[in-house]
Amino acid sequence: MKLLPLILIGLAIFAAVVVFAFVARYLRLWVQSYASSAGIGLFDLVAMSFKKVNPNVIVRSKIMAVQAGLGDSSGVTRQALEAHHLAGGRVPLVVQALIAANKAKIKELDFKLAAAIDLAGRNVREAVQTSVYPKVIDCPGKNSGRDSLDAVAKNGIQLKVKARVTVRTNLNQLIGGATEETIIARVGEGIVSAIGSSERHTDVLENPDVISKTVLGRRLDANTAFEIVSIDIADIDVGANIGARLQADQAEADTRVARANAEGRRAMAVAREQEMIASIEESRAGLVESEAEVPKAVAESLATGQLGIFDYYKLRNLQADTDMRRTIAGGSASSVAAAVQ
Repeated sequence: MKLLPLILIGLAIFAAVVVFAFVARYLRLWVQSYASSAGIGLFDLVAMSFKKVNPNVIVRSKIMAVQAGLGDSSGVTRQALEAHHLAGGRVPLVVQALIAANKAKIKELDFKLAAAIDLAGRNVREAVQTSVYPKVIDCPGKNSGRDSLDAVAKNGIQLKVKARVTVRTNLNQLIGGATEETIIARVGEGIVSAIGSSERHTDVLENPDVISKTVLGRRLDANTAFEIVSIDIADIDVGANIGARLQADQAEADTRVARANAEGRRAMAVAREQEMIASIEESRAGLVESEAEVPKAVAESLATGQLGIFDYYKLRNLQADTDMRRTIAGGSASSVAAAVQ
């Protein structure tokens, strides 16, 4: 009988501890919700714990939304906040982005779009801020390793350009849209093309805004997460004379080609000369061979009686006379050559 009071006291203490824990965990949040008309009941808070949802995050986010004028009609309901929290989203960040968009009168951003942007890994609050306050991007980018964009006009003069691109976020294209790197690449390509189509570099120096107007007219922000507000030329310098350098290189290349062709022709001429010398020697060898047959023919003619002895001596005199004339002619040619020299 004495144990019954002790058991009752223990149960009372346990119940008091449970009530205290309950009050400490949920009553404070319920009071905050009730005082701010957030519309989250006490049983809703208890159910959040069973659904592994942090009630502190949901209550505070809902209070922020209600105090900023975003009620259930705007899509910021308790169920939507819980679902986004369970999906791994950043509930306070989404609510803050919606509040900023509502204050800035950005109508296209609702809770579904903001939650989708957040789940896609983008910072939706920063996107709204960039949409309200445009962002400036340097072109070329700071991580590109280049100090300027280099382009060459039609007259061959190189220009070094630095540009600043002012963009604001296009919330409808933020999911799946290209990032800053694409904007920088497209603007750089447009600037190089605009300078390359100019007749003279002085035209670009006189009117740098022509580049901005040309690039803006190409709609380079299509399918990107940004909308280009303006493109400003921050600095433009004159570089090297690329056209003259290319002409000099081409002239040098043409000279080398001409030298190679001349050397080829000279080699062919030398080869032809050697072929002619070989042909002459071959003809001379044939002549010697033919001359060697003459004594045989003469001997055969004498033996057969077709040639008499007087005919033979007459032939020898004729040959001696021919050799003498040839010797005289060779000496005269040598004298003439010496006189000319």
